[in-house]
Amino acid sequence: MKSTLFNMVAVLFAVTLIASAGVGAVNMLTADAIAEAKALATTAAVKNVLPEFDTTEDWEQTIDDMPIKVYKAIAADAVVGYAIESMTKNGFGGAIRLMVGFSTEGKILNVNVLEQKETPGLGTKMCDEGNVLFASIKDQDPAQMQFFVKKDGGDLDALTAATISSRAYYEAVKRAHEAFLVASGAKATADGVSGATATADAAATTDAAVATDEAATAEENVEGAEAQKGGENE
Repeated sequence: MKSTLFNMVAVLFAVTLIASAGVGAVNMLTADAIAEAKALATTAAVKNVLPEFDTTEDWEQTIDDMPIKVYKAIAADAVVGYAIESMTKNGFGGAIRLMVGFSTEGKILNVNVLEQKETPGLGTKMCDEGNVLFASIKDQDPAQMQFFVKKDGGDLDALTAATISSRAYYEAVKRAHEAFLVASGAKATADGVSGATATADAAATTDAAVATDEAATAEENVEGAEAQKGGENE
């Protein structure tokens, strides 16, 4: 067949069409797999942060313009706890999602980190078993604590060299507690967490400015270590 501009364009169009269809099919399959994996991880997290239960009732709240999912756990027709899927947008690397388990009295039973993009070896330690963040709040009622890091005048320990990540973790836990209070009937509506963490928010503004400046001039591994440091540069 004689090569013409029309033929070349037609072949190029056909190749592009086939490639696009292939990419679309792969994306559909991948999206389904990711959604299924996320659902399984969520189910496992609910079980991990609560005592044994027979069934759950779930619904969604909106706190500080963020979706917060509530799971009320029931065993033998009695409520045995609440699992709250909470989040914050203020992590050093962006959004952090947690599953927080509460007893019926409002004490924190367990916390599972569902999603985070924090600095490896620093903020990512929030995922480690026995980390200082969870140790500070295990079996505690947030309503009975100054619920921000000690650097900001609160009761809570922070990860070494990861103050921003620590503040964000506790913010998400506090937001989960607000959802628990509404779900359990202790409050009619959630207050949000901005008022409760005003001191931390002011300090976090300084941290963000430091992080922005350093991100423009330092290597990535230095950015994480310096910008999150709870010491001389904050």
